[in-house]
Amino acid sequence: MRVLVIEDDAEMASFIQKVLSEAGHDVDTAIDGERGLEMARSVDFDALVVDRMLPEKDGLTLLKEYREAGGTAPALFLSALGDVQNRVQGLKAGADDYLSKPFAPSELAARVEALGRRQMGEQQVTSLKAGDLEMNLLTRKVTRAGQKIDLQPREFRLLEYLMRHAGQVVTRTMLLEKVWDYNFDPQTNVIDVHISRLRAKIDKEFDEPLLHTVRGAGYRLQG
Repeated sequence: MRVLVIEDDAEMASFIQKVLSEAGHDVDTAIDGERGLEMARSVDFDALVVDRMLPEKDGLTLLKEYREAGGTAPALFLSALGDVQNRVQGLKAGADDYLSKPFAPSELAARVEALGRRQMGEQQVTSLKAGDLEMNLLTRKVTRAGQKIDLQPREFRLLEYLMRHAGQVVTRTMLLEKVWDYNFDPQTNVIDVHISRLRAKIDKEFDEPLLHTVRGAGYRLQG
């Protein structure tokens, strides 16, 4: 993918560029909001990574103007302003995702990869598959090796997200944002409970486990 990073801190911009380049992306950078908006409008980027606090034009204004002008590239906000209110502001301004500073390089790479998959139209699919695990998004039927698996609504949503990102590491924060929409105390063990229940349903009766815990990072569904 071709990614535009709009970040005024030269050291941070260089770090982000290195992380995304090592993940296989072509990365351009802009050091202020005006230049970033100009580049975003003139080049067909696959994703934008935007700092919120920028000189010349702040990130919120930049993204609003980009969307109002018809810009469609998915955007990730990076910001030290990480509370729920600021995240909501960023999403309402037109961002597709929001990551707080400081962040883990692996999480940044995973989130940008997820933006790319979204841009390629993954939301239009009607079925998902990971190994011998299959999900029909229209009938909400889930099977593994032809055996039907009954899931509760939240388990279905959790598995759908994992299957859409099969082979990738999905962090707890990503699950909190995308599956639970922040609607619980992040200090609780609700994610662990649901992962455990899901694992019991999709792995317990089968020889090869598909759902893996990546220590210190999150979870990965084997593709």
